Amino acid sequence: MKGRKWMLALVNRMRDVVLVRYLLASVGALAVDVGSFLAFLSAGIPAVLASGIGYTLGILAHWLLSSRTVFNGRVAERGAERTKQKALFVGSALAGLALTTAIVGAADVSGFDPRIAKLVAIGASFALTWLLRSRVVFRAGD
Repeated sequence: MKGRKWMLALVNRMRDVVLVRYLLASVGALAVDVGSFLAFLSAGIPAVLASGIGYTLGILAHWLLSSRTVFNGRVAERGAERTKQKALFVGSALAGLALTTAIVGAADVSGFDPRIAKLVAIGASFALTWLLRSRVVFRAGD
């Protein structure tokens, strides 16, 4: 029983850690992104375009998850501040998209498997967007 209480306390504590919630939201958005990417590749769409479309669909999923479950206490109220925050979120997503498509495109042109390049791009894009979103888009105390 003591071990179970410890585990429940750890899970509750982890729920309060923004990075953990962001990681979980990213996994959900990643499922949309990669699932779309693989489906588009299977349909014969070029790797760079498939990567871009998948990432874009993942962006939409990530906004919904981030604004409602990760940074919900930092989401601006309606109006100009909310519009600005959405624009910054899109900007962070575009930075991640640019990085993703550059990595996948460069790998594809170089003859590397675009699926492996996508895995590299996922890590790089996660790090970039986490920094931008946690320090710029959803700043605490604004």
